[in-house]
Amino acid sequence: MFTGIIQTVGRIVRLEPRGGDVRLHVDTAELDLSDVQPGDSIAVSGVCLTAITLEPRGFSADVSNETLSLTSLGQLKAGDPVNLEKALRLADRLGGHLVSGHVDGLGKVVSITPDGRSQRWTFEVPATISRYIAAKGSVCIDGTSLTVNKVAGHRFGVNLIPHTVGHTAFHARRVGDAVNIEVDVIARYVERLLTTGEAPKLDEAFLKQHGFA
Repeated sequence: MFTGIIQTVGRIVRLEPRGGDVRLHVDTAELDLSDVQPGDSIAVSGVCLTAITLEPRGFSADVSNETLSLTSLGQLKAGDPVNLEKALRLADRLGGHLVSGHVDGLGKVVSITPDGRSQRWTFEVPATISRYIAAKGSVCIDGTSLTVNKVAGHRFGVNLIPHTVGHTAFHARRVGDAVNIEVDVIARYVERLLTTGEAPKLDEAFLKQHGFA
């Protein structure tokens, strides 16, 4: 699990084809990898990847064909910036929201508009994703936890403060770019309960203990 709080912006060193899949080599810049071991998870622009090899200033990870086709990782090239976050530890602060690193699909940057010192960004997503996005709810874009300001059909808007733009790969994004979208996991569970009618049942002993039965 992750928090959606980007720890640094790394860069793609190279993409190495390996039997149909790709081994991704990432320069992690100043990110401290001293507490990371081979087999640990690192989110790369919102995609949970397993570190295969570690170097003083980077790591490599294998990326499957499915991940390449369903996320923006398949469009990366050497030198591209990527958002990086190490896996959440139980003692860490949850500054954003719970993020799994399992991308639900691709969105597209529709517009970027100045708003004081901040920027208003509008994204468009498929209908299969837009149903889970609500105003004032959380959404993860390229691994970044953001609050939704407005929703209109299959489009939604967020506000990016200068710190977010300057300390993530958003500074390199342009209108028309593809971005990785992960919806709030709570929205998925709520939909499951509503569509199946399988609402959780309170234990009878619990109800009696608290005077409800």
